[in-house]
Parts: sequence; C-alpha cells; structure tokens
Amino acid sequence: MAIQAETVTNILNSNVNFKRLHSRHSELKLKIEGLNKIKFPTIYEETKKKQHQKQKLFLKDKMELFLTQKR
Repeated sequence: MAIQAETVTNILNSNVNFKRLHSRHSELKLKIEGLNKIKFPTIYEETKKKQHQKQKLFLKDKMELFLTQKR
C-alpha cells in the first residue's frame, strides 16, 4: 500500500499510539540491520533476528490497518 509521507507525518504528530508503533518498528529495523551485518551469526542471533522480523511485520500490519481506517 502506498501511503504519502505527509499523511504518515500528520498521523505521527496527532496520534500517540501510532507514534509508539512507528517508533518500535524503527527500533526493530535498526536491530535487524545490525544482526544482518554479522558474518557468522550464532543460533541465538539468528533466532533474535527472526523474532524481530516477525514483530516488525506485525507492527507494520497494525500501522497499515490504522492508516486505512483513517482514510
């Protein structure tokens, strides 16, 4: 779904719940990027990466649902 950056910015500034979801999504994105840089990750690191990916996807779905309801 293509959402305009302006729409997201407006909702970020006006809705605390959406801002919290977006913030957590961004944190997970950075953690995943960090784990992707490890050449030979341990099983624990691979498991954490998969958990973060699932959480990030769940948050993305929640944000998209929120945005479609606000249209």
